[in-house]
Amino acid sequence: MRVIAGEYRRRTLRSLPGLEIRPTSDRLRETLFNVLCSGDPAALAETTWLDLYAGTGAIGIEALSRGARMVYFVESSKAAADLIAANLKSLGIAGGFRIVKVEAGKALPQLDASGSTADFVFLDPPYSLQEEYAKTLAALAQSKLLGERSVVIAEHEKRFDPGEAFGELRRYRKLVQGDAALSFYRRH
Repeated sequence: MRVIAGEYRRRTLRSLPGLEIRPTSDRLRETLFNVLCSGDPAALAETTWLDLYAGTGAIGIEALSRGARMVYFVESSKAAADLIAANLKSLGIAGGFRIVKVEAGKALPQLDASGSTADFVFLDPPYSLQEEYAKTLAALAQSKLLGERSVVIAEHEKRFDPGEAFGELRRYRKLVQGDAALSFYRRH
């Protein structure tokens, strides 16, 4: 697993052994960021990200590599949170992030109360926890974390549909690659 582009391009990221963490593949990550950047390498400059169910931190680290101002890595597993910290340290990233060691359902109200807003929210719960998609998307739909231009991206199995709409949050695009899919949501 490696950083695809930006300041830390081609640098390696570590993962945990076993199946507890399923990092977003390099290919899917590259597709995601190509869609978000639309050919403009500066498109993500100064943006704020929430990387929910962060695992290895690969999505948030990719965002930082491409110029994001702030990334909140939300991860409830101590081993995974420690891994994110180790990956950030190995790249020499000392600022522009916060590791939130709590479940996403508890982190969202905390971040909401802090007055934070996110330009991009990425969520990738363990595929076996399908109910987490609806819970998290519904919570985001009611949250002040999202502005009118914020984009929420959910990675999921291609044969599972997390849903079309959650309150004002509506899916506007779905990309399938291999066994995985990305659903893109915005407020409408």
